[in-house]
Amino acid sequence: MAIASSGAALAHLTPRPVKDLFGDNYLSITGNDFNFTKQFLPEVYEKEVERYGNRTISGFLKMVGAEMPMASDEVVWSEQGRIHVAYDDVVSTDVSANSLTFSAAHLINIGDTIIVSKGGVTLKCYVSAVPTSTTITAQPYTAADLSGLGADNVAALKVFVYGSEYKKGSSGAGNTKDANFTSFSNKPIILRDKYSVNGSDTAQIGWVEVTTESGTGGYLWYLKSEHEARLRFEDQLEMSMIEAEKKAGSSAIVSSGISGSEGLFAAINSRGLVFNNADFGGSEATDGLADFDLILQELDKQGSIEENMLFLDRGTSLAIDNMLAAQNSYGSGGTSYGVFSNSEDMALNLGFSGFRRGSYDFYKTDWKYLNDSTTRGLVGDIEGVFVPAGTSTVYDQQLGKNISRPFLHVRYRASEADDRRMKSWITGSVGGNYTSDEDAMNVHFLSERCLCVQAANNFVLLKSSDGVIGD
Repeated sequence: MAIASSGAALAHLTPRPVKDLFGDNYLSITGNDFNFTKQFLPEVYEKEVERYGNRTISGFLKMVGAEMPMASDEVVWSEQGRIHVAYDDVVSTDVSANSLTFSAAHLINIGDTIIVSKGGVTLKCYVSAVPTSTTITAQPYTAADLSGLGADNVAALKVFVYGSEYKKGSSGAGNTKDANFTSFSNKPIILRDKYSVNGSDTAQIGWVEVTTESGTGGYLWYLKSEHEARLRFEDQLEMSMIEAEKKAGSSAIVSSGISGSEGLFAAINSRGLVFNNADFGGSEATDGLADFDLILQELDKQGSIEENMLFLDRGTSLAIDNMLAAQNSYGSGGTSYGVFSNSEDMALNLGFSGFRRGSYDFYKTDWKYLNDSTTRGLVGDIEGVFVPAGTSTVYDQQLGKNISRPFLHVRYRASEADDRRMKSWITGSVGGNYTSDEDAMNVHFLSERCLCVQAANNFVLLKSSDGVIGD
């Protein structure tokens, strides 16, 4: 019987002209990119290359806020109202009769002295009569009637009370005005995540050494995945407080128990100041300041505090640097070197970390959340946030004493029975936690929290879209 050749080369029997190492002198494990039978050992870098640097984006709320426990499903707070009486929606019903009409019940009394303004024309008037809760008769001190403001039915007149005047021996002055306030509330949301690995993979040893931002090391790959899951969840805790939205009546969400929450951006959009398409780095030296001064004028109207933190994306941060540098006349050719006694032979500093404009101090920093290409940097519609550095003193029921809290702070659910600030637990059959018959390690993460944005009228949101500032 003849044996047919299959074409297999008997490489291990093939004579060689020289004594040397060849790949076919050894048994080979084929179909594997990492070939353990190579006769020359490759140079292996055991550590991963950290090409993205620190990949976490959290830290914003730690810089400007605080975290406090609460034991309820809802947090409610009140904010003070204005003390002066003013209106911007008044109509000149009959200028010859000096009659003004308000869109709702007003708080102006007979004897009050008011200023009425429209289109640059300002009249100081005495209130001689209040026929109804929505009308007054305002007699100008320096004119026969209100015709200087325009014809009848001119809308959007601005009116405010600056004082009063009464004749000798008068009585029945004024009316009681109760202090007003506005109540706000927010509800916490429950955030959850999980990382799972089967029991066999927990015993798998890799040749790449694990390193993470939290300092974990070793050759067990699942440790890296677990710690990245933890870091990702911690980032999401902060991102949720920034981006959360309350469910609106027109929402497509029909699941019961899903109501949303009010995050930072939502609160500023609804109750704060929004500046669209700011150009702090304009072509002229005064262009950027003009936009910035417009923001300051609006802050003045809100009675804002003097110290503010600017959290900006890279483009806006550089634009403000250029705006500030354009105001400097030091050094050669108007360049301010900024360090080492402004010597041009030493280091050149083209960045600014703080500045003062008008009566306000600003401290500027880059916000990684707005720059990272996997977070808001991917969208690019938010350019920065002005955050006031103020605090208010309140009585904390959990601590039993007065505490100072910033305008921006996080409330998380906690009591003597359970603390839900940041929970983590393991289930399965790995690591000594034999909680089930599942041959796996399941790492669970949970938090229940919400953000309180108090005095949102002191915050400014910079957006890239066209528009105007408003409150």
